[in-house]
Amino acid sequence: MKCLVIGDVYGRTAAEFVSQSLAVLRKQEQADLIIVNAENCAPANGMDIIGAKLLLDAGADALTGGNHSLKLAFCYPFLEANDRVLRPLNFPDAAPGKGWCVLTTPAGYRMLLLNAQGQVFLDPSVDNPFTATERLLERLKGHYDYAVCDFHAEATSEKAAFAACFDGRMAAIWGTHTHVQTADERVLARGTGFISDLGMSGVRDSIIGTKPEQVVHHYLNHTFEKYESAEGKLFLHGAVFDIDEPSGKCRSVKRIQYVKGNEKT
Repeated sequence: MKCLVIGDVYGRTAAEFVSQSLAVLRKQEQADLIIVNAENCAPANGMDIIGAKLLLDAGADALTGGNHSLKLAFCYPFLEANDRVLRPLNFPDAAPGKGWCVLTTPAGYRMLLLNAQGQVFLDPSVDNPFTATERLLERLKGHYDYAVCDFHAEATSEKAAFAACFDGRMAAIWGTHTHVQTADERVLARGTGFISDLGMSGVRDSIIGTKPEQVVHHYLNHTFEKYESAEGKLFLHGAVFDIDEPSGKCRSVKRIQYVKGNEKT
């Protein structure tokens, strides 16, 4: 089973581009399931209903989130109503939405999709992602055949430690949040596919999605203004995990970069 996962969608233009690209990518990568991180698919930070529906209607099987998932309060009812639109599982219990779902693969296997958020350099008030994930896996035992996880975190060391902790107990773990694709994709010793960060889906000539001049101005003057999405050539980053479903182990991990105009690099 091939699972295509796509990194942080930044802004409405990127959401439109990704939605227009999903059918091509599904065929090109022979993907059975597609999972997209959509926590910033609104015109500014955060997920909104229009961006999420664009991606779901275009063929995304599920959407994951991160530290901006709950930024737009008017989307809370949408999160509550949609089991395939996730926010991190280690948010407080009272937070709207949920941090996991079970997807049925074309071969009939039950794939548990988790979404967790790290604590290092992010909000330390969220629950420990390691212990929160342990509790969930134990609680759902018998209700899934294998698990995969979007671990939304800043520190590479925390992502690597999370992957090492759950190596052999999940088929795939991928990092999101930094908007920079890493070159460390591999299958770990006990059979878990891993990459530290998928990268971003948005404007190539930007600073993690925003207009470069605004970010430079901040560093030069230590002043603050509302960042705006950059304009220009679009690309998306992601990875394909090839999973042996009977064993729940990953066979291989492949990084992808897809540029608007169907040019694959």
